[in-house]
Amino acid sequence: MGLYFTELRRSMEYLALDERVVFLGQAVAVKGTSMTTTLENVSPSKRIEMPVTEEMQMGISVGLALNGSIPVTMYPRWNFLLLAVNQVVNHLDKLKKMSNGGYQPKAIIRVGIGSERPLSPQCQHLGDFTEAFRLMCENIEIIRLEEPEDIFPAYKKALERTDGMSTIVVEYGDYYSEK
Repeated sequence: MGLYFTELRRSMEYLALDERVVFLGQAVAVKGTSMTTTLENVSPSKRIEMPVTEEMQMGISVGLALNGSIPVTMYPRWNFLLLAVNQVVNHLDKLKKMSNGGYQPKAIIRVGIGSERPLSPQCQHLGDFTEAFRLMCENIEIIRLEEPEDIFPAYKKALERTDGMSTIVVEYGDYYSEK
């Protein structure tokens, strides 16, 4: 693994130090994706394994955020996050506006652009919907992690922000081993 992966791991370890942070998703407590390996040094008590129920996962994330936790909700591919669009666009993004600022849930959404090398998982796993989500979300910042030096500052900002916004952090699967 390269520096990109190392910075992701360092960032997850940093997030885990905050008592409010909880990690959830498919393959967060068991092996299964490249994202899983970035949590190897995070206590199992901070991880919630989810079934293949992407919309429910995001709904739980919104509920955790409303209750004062900071969920780091993980979707290894944009194509999987599409199944949670309702919760992201109609709930997480709009709660601040719907409540006249009364609710300002903060979630960190980790999403990946699927890796194509060494083996392509085919088009249903390679989507990059960054621009579409930017058009749909007014209260969620979307940050692409192009270079290793982008990673830690992005996750630090997502954790420490006080502007009432959530953050979608876009990772590149191929860069885990290439950069």
